[in-house]
Amino acid sequence: MTERLTSGAGVASVPRGFTVRAPASSANLGPGFDSLGLSVPLYTTLRVTPQEVTEVVPCGPELENTPADESNYVYQAMLLSAQRAGRTLPPARIEIETEVPLARGLGSSAAALIAGIVAGNELLGRPLDHETVLDVAAREEGHPDNVAPALFGGIVIATLDKLGTHYVRLDPPAHLGVTVLIPDFELSTSKARAVLPREYSRADAVHALSHAALLAAALSVGRLDLLRHAMQDYIHQVWRAPLVPGLSDILDDAHRYGALGAALSGAGPTVLCFHDTREPTSRLHTYLHSVMKRNGLSGRVQDFAIDPHGTVVSY
Repeated sequence: MTERLTSGAGVASVPRGFTVRAPASSANLGPGFDSLGLSVPLYTTLRVTPQEVTEVVPCGPELENTPADESNYVYQAMLLSAQRAGRTLPPARIEIETEVPLARGLGSSAAALIAGIVAGNELLGRPLDHETVLDVAAREEGHPDNVAPALFGGIVIATLDKLGTHYVRLDPPAHLGVTVLIPDFELSTSKARAVLPREYSRADAVHALSHAALLAAALSVGRLDLLRHAMQDYIHQVWRAPLVPGLSDILDDAHRYGALGAALSGAGPTVLCFHDTREPTSRLHTYLHSVMKRNGLSGRVQDFAIDPHGTVVSY
């Protein structure tokens, strides 16, 4: 049995073994700082088997330096479900694998967090509905831009305030694809946030608000022709550009090589370009590789469809 997470709480007994798969995500998309993101089909997968003692088993080279005990971030995320539900988490064996590169701006921590919260909720018999799962995750992260698309899939606009986490999920527009340049160096979110100014001018605030609104509207109605203009940003990308060699060139010039728009993915260093799936991406790939070469970088360039499913639980 496979279940896509949509809405509403389930009622279930403590389950047999199950698998949780949560996707990577790309946040901000330019001006949608801390509020807009989409789901990318690279996955963090948990295999959970109830048993008498808890075991945490990170698997694969991406996770070789992560804790193999209850201090592991995924297990701590599972405990968040139990805390919100006012319950004790039953013991289980938790095997963890991921395809999401760490510290690259593709929501690796959000995928782990969502996978853990959903797994903990499932192990408890699903006392939390999906909106509560999102709120738990958003408050732990401090913003909903990665965790919302990791949970629900597609494109999600979300806010976090003292009353809760509020969101609108959009199905990806027809013919919208994603090309990502994933460099081989890491960039921590804390370092990328540290370079941001403490205050912004009114002009920059108006620019951000208007472009974020235009971007959300363009994605909602499929106006692919507006993406290049709507994705302009002065809030974070201009300040982070020195941390990501070649970023400024890509933001300025990628449209000349077939990109519909370009943005730093989350805190970086991954760079995301939208493309029209009816058109070849070979020129765009060649251009992105040339930017890396010109800046002495290595990495990979990949095309993806936007993941429409979000986090999936299967038995």
